[in-house]
Amino acid sequence: MADFFKVLSEVSRLQIVCCLKTGAKNVTQIIEATGLGQANVSKHLKMLAQAGIVTRRQQGVNVYYEIANPFLFELCELVCDSLSVQINQQNQQFEKLRVLQEAF
Repeated sequence: MADFFKVLSEVSRLQIVCCLKTGAKNVTQIIEATGLGQANVSKHLKMLAQAGIVTRRQQGVNVYYEIANPFLFELCELVCDSLSVQINQQNQQFEKLRVLQEAF
C-alpha cells in the first residue's frame, strides 16, 4: 500500500493520472495535455504501469495508456474532500486567532 501511495505522491504523475480521467491517450496527447516533456512523461508512465495504476495497449504504431482501475478517482476525491475539511478547519482557527490578536 505504501508503494502505491508513493507512486501517487509525485505531482507530474498526478497530472498524468488526471489527464487520463477522460480516457485512454497516447504519449503525444499526454504531453500536450500536461505540458511535461517527452522523457519525463515516459518515465512517469513506466512507473505508473509498474505500480498497476495504468495499463498500456498497442494500437498500430501508437501506445495508449489508460487508468487500470477507475476506483482511483474515487480515492482521489475522498482525499481531496478530507484535505478541504482540514483546510477549512485551519482557516477557522486562523480567523479566531486574528480576532484575538485584534482585541489586544
